[in-house]
Amino acid sequence: MKIATWNINGIKARHDVLIEWLKQADPDIACLQEIKSVDENFPREVIEDLGYNLETHGQKGFNGVALLSKLPFDEVNRGLPMLDDKAEPDEQARFIEGVFSIDGSALRVVSLYLPNGNPVDTEKFPYKLSWMERLEAWTRTRLEFEEALVLAGDYNVIPMPEDCYDAKAWEGDALYRPESRTAFRRLCNLGLTEAVRSVTDDPRTYTFWDYQAGAWPKNHGIRIDHLLLSPEAAKLLQQADIDKHVRDWEKPSDHVPVWINLAA
Repeated sequence: MKIATWNINGIKARHDVLIEWLKQADPDIACLQEIKSVDENFPREVIEDLGYNLETHGQKGFNGVALLSKLPFDEVNRGLPMLDDKAEPDEQARFIEGVFSIDGSALRVVSLYLPNGNPVDTEKFPYKLSWMERLEAWTRTRLEFEEALVLAGDYNVIPMPEDCYDAKAWEGDALYRPESRTAFRRLCNLGLTEAVRSVTDDPRTYTFWDYQAGAWPKNHGIRIDHLLLSPEAAKLLQQADIDKHVRDWEKPSDHVPVWINLAA
């Protein structure tokens, strides 16, 4: 089973690129981020014609996540719960969970778009850290189910110095701040496997290249798109890779797809 994640940076701008990638890569489940579309305006028909069931959690002009699946959905949950049940719900559309049945067992797949957090001297950085705290709490409860769980998405976190072309250039940025990296490690330390790093230690393994300053041709990239696997999913892992070539297509996203194969 092939499960992929991709921040497409706008479904309207990247519709044709997405369709071509779906045809070529043929994932069983695709997790999209930054669709930048309300649910009713998402172009369902062409995607459904390719054999996908589709669930979205959209927001006008910003954020937004989606799950495309060749398997039927058993359950869909939108929005990352607040730590305090009495707190106002988070209005930003950054989280959607799908539950599927495979050979009598449950597979849970999340498409998430973690906040960027910049500028760090504004409310955006505390929001990022609180969102990560909520994600950690949610994940802890899901791991109690002892089911295959895949947390896929744009984490906006550079985990280690080797995950960017120049660590010094990113010092002070919310993606590389110690607080962000520590929160990411806490999440992984719940017992999750970071799929790409489990199959390669190549330091020039990136998933994002900025549109500015010739980042793509210079390979000045960073790795911020990750798939984290529960122990039950990790034992099924056969392959993990990055579709780097998609960054060279016409009108590309600044991110590229990252995918895994599970023996399921």
